[in-house]
Amino acid sequence: MRRRMCLLLAPMAVTVGAGAFSALAQEDPTNIVADQIRAQGYKCDSPQGATRDPQASRPDEQVWLLQCESGNFRVRLVPDMAAKVEKIDKGQESSK
Repeated sequence: MRRRMCLLLAPMAVTVGAGAFSALAQEDPTNIVADQIRAQGYKCDSPQGATRDPQASRPDEQVWLLQCESGNFRVRLVPDMAAKVEKIDKGQESSK
């Protein structure tokens, strides 16, 4: 009986887990990048947008240009490491 219940509930757990993963994958990158730099002590109130920089990005390092009310940042996201954050001026955004 107990084994039968486990077999019935297992697919349900997988479905719920997959739904949570897909919801996370669809979350706005602006909030994800802003949350990351805030966690590292940078001020980013009212994030206004994040644009991926395909020329600066690599398969294992995504680079985002983040616009916040308090300033603009170039954020390099590296798996399992702290993000590399650089505060940039408006004219400097497209130069890299």
